[in-house]
Amino acid sequence: MTGLVFSAFSVVSPIGAGQQETLANLRMGHSGLTAKPLIPLPIAAYSGQVDGLTDSVLPDPWSAYDCRNHRLALRALLQDDLMDAVEGAKRRYHPSRIGLFLGTSTSGILETEQAYRHRDPVTGALPKTLHYAETHNTYALGRFVREFLGLQGPSYVISTACAASAKAFASAARMIDAGVCDAALVGGVDTLCGTTLFGFHALGVIAEGPCRPFDAERNGISIGEGAGFVLLERPHGGHHDRSIRLLGVGESSDAYHMSSPHPQGEGARKAMENALHAAGLCAEEIDYINLHGTATIIGDAAEDKAVSSLFGKTVPCSSSKGFTGHTLGASGVLGVIFGALALRAQFIPGSPHTRTIDPDFVINYQRIGQTASVRHVLCNTFGFGGVNCSVILGQAGE
Repeated sequence: MTGLVFSAFSVVSPIGAGQQETLANLRMGHSGLTAKPLIPLPIAAYSGQVDGLTDSVLPDPWSAYDCRNHRLALRALLQDDLMDAVEGAKRRYHPSRIGLFLGTSTSGILETEQAYRHRDPVTGALPKTLHYAETHNTYALGRFVREFLGLQGPSYVISTACAASAKAFASAARMIDAGVCDAALVGGVDTLCGTTLFGFHALGVIAEGPCRPFDAERNGISIGEGAGFVLLERPHGGHHDRSIRLLGVGESSDAYHMSSPHPQGEGARKAMENALHAAGLCAEEIDYINLHGTATIIGDAAEDKAVSSLFGKTVPCSSSKGFTGHTLGASGVLGVIFGALALRAQFIPGSPHTRTIDPDFVINYQRIGQTASVRHVLCNTFGFGGVNCSVILGQAGE
């Protein structure tokens, strides 16, 4: 497909800030899910919180953008030398030739929830401190990141539920292939808020206790928050044999149901087939699959059928939701970054909280992390509305 290379990538999630801390916790199997949710629910729910966001307000001149989502975005931008890489790309091309393609589902909606609690008791007016365009609006994330980094290229934010930031990779690759830009910053940010916590609880899919992907007794999701960014470019002299390469992206639509996946996983399988075709690989060449694996009864079962029908029963698979919770609009980029770390470290993460794998499942699900030879990784992300996206990564030396 593209052969685009990760010039830099950064990550912040409940298991750490930056690649080093994140990989260390993946290796040790340490989960970031806790029983102290930011917003309590009427069940014993766990969530994946990033520490310190409540008090770390954005400094001037960014105060109008201040909200939990942008505080997390800023923290991720400052990790893993990402800023230096972006500055290098700006010098190499021009800020107008660097695109920005992001995904989110919540944006800064928590800020609006708080504003509604402080409406004028007489008029019902929202407080003047609410900056809708800079915080609540879906493009607020793109506007903040674009201005903070001084980028001038094409920029937009995708909001296709949980597949949003995975689909941003497809958009970036198409824009670079079309010559619209020379490099692209791809990413996603999503934070906890009452809308998602109570919304998923109302749907009956929030787990009591921590989520347990692919477990026989799984009972729903734990919601988490996270942020990740990847700078994509064509290969140049600054890259090396271990640089992570974007080999292919596959997309599909179930066209089946607004909130349930196709029970046989037909749409998910089509996205994986499209990703393999784009990468020029066959199923036997995939060494690890980072599953969507949210720990819902129906979702995990559909993904088991989709994966086993295409890859058989031997490819090692695991879901990272037991580490971070389901980070919704950021889950795509986090899954891709966990896949990149698996390639770098030659390590397949396990699945904390999963105790007994559902005996009805046939894929090779990994409860315990292990060292392995990993040449190609496939990362799955599926969202409400039947939106499916699969991303395949390799290393430049392959």
